[in-house]
Amino acid sequence: MEKRVIEPFDTTTMRLVKSEDLNHHGTLFAGRTAEWFVESGFIAATSILDPKNVVCLKIHGMYFSKPVHPGQIICLTSKVVYAGRTSMIANIKVTVKEQEKPIVNGFITFVHVDENTKPSAHMVEILPATEEDKILYETARGLRHK
Repeated sequence: MEKRVIEPFDTTTMRLVKSEDLNHHGTLFAGRTAEWFVESGFIAATSILDPKNVVCLKIHGMYFSKPVHPGQIICLTSKVVYAGRTSMIANIKVTVKEQEKPIVNGFITFVHVDENTKPSAHMVEILPATEEDKILYETARGLRHK
């Protein structure tokens, strides 16, 4: 199998924050955000790899900078920014619709597995194209063993 070289690209998911998504303060529950955060990263990873061969290994962090209120629409933008031999790291940014500054930001590592759920080489290399991609690549590279 030949190695595929891929430039990072965005995948986008949007969600309407409803009453069942709220915490006891009436703002978006971190647990619901984590669910959507992982799902968004998974979509980015599986836009490159077969979904049946991808598992989540680790959320490296989800930094919340502002609360989200019911009725707001959030946009989860994710992209794979680093690939090791068997792993991929995605960066996920969450914004409120039509605002640029992320309200949640973080990274997730996914692992490519075989039919026995053992790590296996995915033969993908990520080639950062923009300055932002280069920064995200180096940041993700530093997360590999943390």
